[in-house]
Amino acid sequence: MAQSNEKVRLSLQVSQELNQTLEEIAESTGTNRTDVIRQALALMKVAHSAKIDGRHLGIVNDARKLDTEIVGLI
Repeated sequence: MAQSNEKVRLSLQVSQELNQTLEEIAESTGTNRTDVIRQALALMKVAHSAKIDGRHLGIVNDARKLDTEIVGLI
């Protein structure tokens, strides 16, 4: 897919709970809701590419041991 610098405006409806989560993450990271959603989509893109390649997404505290495998995203 070709990349373009042209911006597209989206309208998004979310629950009050999800909006609160977005606000909390934005505040704790010093960004805004839009940036939180952009970063979430970037992470989803990584997860999607990994799944296509037969790989897994997880959380580790020690690089030698998987603490949590993230399933059900895609």
